[in-house]
Amino acid sequence: MSVQQGVVLIASIGGIAVGLQAQFVGLIDKRIGTFESVFLTYVTGGLLIALMLPLQRGHNLAALSQLPWYAWTGGALGLVIVGTIGYSAPRLGLVAALSIVVGAQFITGALIDHFGLFGADLRPLDLVRLAGLGLIVVGIWLTLR
Repeated sequence: MSVQQGVVLIASIGGIAVGLQAQFVGLIDKRIGTFESVFLTYVTGGLLIALMLPLQRGHNLAALSQLPWYAWTGGALGLVIVGTIGYSAPRLGLVAALSIVVGAQFITGALIDHFGLFGADLRPLDLVRLAGLGLIVVGIWLTLR
């Protein structure tokens, strides 16, 4: 297996996990509430990573002070992600909710790449990428019909 195939496999596993998580968090959201579902998601994830981190060799927690201020918002943004997916998935359906989330990710990513924001490498938005984003927006529209 090539390095690229390995990365594609890992990304695919992440995509499967997002789909499953959306369903599970949505179920929790509908039964006990949005804040409770986000809380449960972060507590279980936090406990798991707390158990795994000491087992990893060469972790670099000492470099935390060198991070830019905006990198610290990742956890809060994760709360928004889990909360909005948990709330919207059971109300719109998984395909519609995740289409909107993924579409918004693509548009945000294209803007970050185009302007080189937050330390990203500059990748200008050309007509081909714009057409791709347009197709994504059409796809979202179709899933909502």
